[in-house]
Amino acid sequence: MIKIMADSTCDLSEEFINKYSIGIAPLNIMIEDRVYRDRIDLSSDEFFEMLPTLDELPTTSMPSPEEYVKIIDQGILEGVTEFLCICMSSGTSASYTSAELAKKYFYERNPDSIAKIHVVDSLSMSHGSGWLIIKSAQLLEAGWTFEQLVEFNETYKIKTKHLLCVDDLSNLIKSGRLSNTSAFIGRLLRVKPIMTMKKSRGAIVAKERGWNKVLKYYIKEFLSRVNLEITNFLIVGYTSDIYIAYALRDKLLVDTDFSGDIYIMQMGVAVGTHVGLGGLSMYFIDK
Repeated sequence: MIKIMADSTCDLSEEFINKYSIGIAPLNIMIEDRVYRDRIDLSSDEFFEMLPTLDELPTTSMPSPEEYVKIIDQGILEGVTEFLCICMSSGTSASYTSAELAKKYFYERNPDSIAKIHVVDSLSMSHGSGWLIIKSAQLLEAGWTFEQLVEFNETYKIKTKHLLCVDDLSNLIKSGRLSNTSAFIGRLLRVKPIMTMKKSRGAIVAKERGWNKVLKYYIKEFLSRVNLEITNFLIVGYTSDIYIAYALRDKLLVDTDFSGDIYIMQMGVAVGTHVGLGGLSMYFIDK
């Protein structure tokens, strides 16, 4: 039996986590001297309502190795013999390192175990790793072996296309993801930065004025880059404004011939800490 694991930054909805029995190791978020576990102690809606009132930007920390070990131990009790753990990019979080440590600790405590554990550095953030998790679960349902799933993830993780735009630059500035100069120009011209992942870290690839132009950019990038042989679904992510996510979905339906599913999912507390209010993202597999 195969079990898929992840850290909480995959930002998958409870529907998909429950449907595919995904094991989730939560990140920790420090907000005004109180620690919350992502997805457990604080919901995304509660967090984004709270965010504008905070004087200081919350901080995040990786899941402890023990959080992963607990998932593995429970899986063993349920008859799982192979574990595929898909983690947030090692370039932006230590979640991958923590999962590798958990793998080491498990084998030290269980030297005779026949369990197989593979940890994937997804090179992705948020629903980028979430996309790989859903696809892996679909392939598992289709009868793929553990080795085939490992090969798929290690092959296509570099092709997971991210597009992320924010309405409010404040959190990106505070978390060091955007320079103050860029932020000043963006505010002055009402420019919205569009980011993607490059070499496992976020990078600005375009700047557009207004949401209409942002949506047009997303559509243009999708039409020119999508690998339709692999991409049978898209994930549209948002932080605080679901209606801009609906607008992107509707534009995809009108302006493209894409016939796959379009899943709309909210970003979690850990990712939302850095993205802030008004975030809009899209994920698919690049050519």
